[in-house]
Amino acid sequence: MGETTVVIATRDRVDELVRTLAHLKDLSVPVIVVDNGSSDGTVARVSQEFPWVETVALGRNVGASARNHGVRLARTSYVAFCDDDSWWAPEALRRAEELFERHPRLGLVAARVVVEPGGVVDPVCAEMKSSALGRADDLPGPSVLGFVCCGSIVRREAFLAVGGFNPVLFFPGEERLFSWDMAASGWACCYVDDVVAHHQPSSVRGPSATRRRAELRNDLLTTWLRRPLTVALAETTALARRGLGDRDARAALGAALLRLPAIARQRHLLPETVERQVVLVS
Repeated sequence: MGETTVVIATRDRVDELVRTLAHLKDLSVPVIVVDNGSSDGTVARVSQEFPWVETVALGRNVGASARNHGVRLARTSYVAFCDDDSWWAPEALRRAEELFERHPRLGLVAARVVVEPGGVVDPVCAEMKSSALGRADDLPGPSVLGFVCCGSIVRREAFLAVGGFNPVLFFPGEERLFSWDMAASGWACCYVDDVVAHHQPSSVRGPSATRRRAELRNDLLTTWLRRPLTVALAETTALARRGLGDRDARAALGAALLRLPAIARQRHLLPETVERQVVLVS
């Protein structure tokens, strides 16, 4: 057995989760499923059909930070994330372990994500591959300040050191703040094209407007958490102006304002070197 545990956060997608676990069974690695308060019998079904999987029932929906619980429970040096509608290629985890062992500064591997059933590479991979940050001599791929979580593998030590995914953001877009905090702590996140994950997007999805509002909200909150005041104020003003004619932008701004007290308590600026990198890739 290798040195990687797979952690999956899930909620009310038991059929997709069962498909994912069937794929992962062939990898012979530890798997931890963290359930975000599902009402579709997820915990019972996983326990019955996949007794080798460790299941954690949170009893409520905490969003992306559910993964933090799984990482803390893992007993391996590395953790690979899956969504309930994604899985890892057969040699991907072993390849990532080799890279972590050879590159001490490497904190996260962002994999090539193949979208199923068509087998098309997710367009974000091309962006990561051509990252404006370039490739450092001591890393196996171009540095990135963002990634697709269901196609990422982390060094557990680094993940825990920066506090994992921020609960205030809930979901989605939690990856960007995490990658900023990794860089601020001296850990590198980089894209590696020959580490492969598969993603077959679930048919169980909420309204697109809801997701768009959450994305706009979290973009603004992430800026307030780590970037200079002038930048945060400018982005707030821009979102407010968009809100004059865009209902989603208006709702996102309102939701962000409700979270500002929590954001204020956690706000601290990125190091200048990292802020310059953020500007470069923005």
